[in-house]
Amino acid sequence: MGYRPDLGFTGAWLYAGDTVVLHLYFDRPVPQPAAGVIDHMAFTTQDLKAFKARFDDRNYPYKLQHREGGPWQLFCHDPSGAKVELNFSATESLD
Repeated sequence: MGYRPDLGFTGAWLYAGDTVVLHLYFDRPVPQPAAGVIDHMAFTTQDLKAFKARFDDRNYPYKLQHREGGPWQLFCHDPSGAKVELNFSATESLD
């Protein structure tokens, strides 16, 4: 376990070396209807502007958020209904 910013709910980040590889959260109910055996998967990536443009060009639904001091996060769902979280550096821009 290692550093985890205050996200407004309890949890932990598990690391492999200096890289976050698993995000756990606690005291939250399983979403209904359940999307499968996992709530969501998260990936660190880059080029927020290009990713957003691809989603917009295909009219694919997503939610984009940027918490102060944290990464940009783009949330969407895969075809089976599992939530996918794409994380981008806080220093990236949509300009």
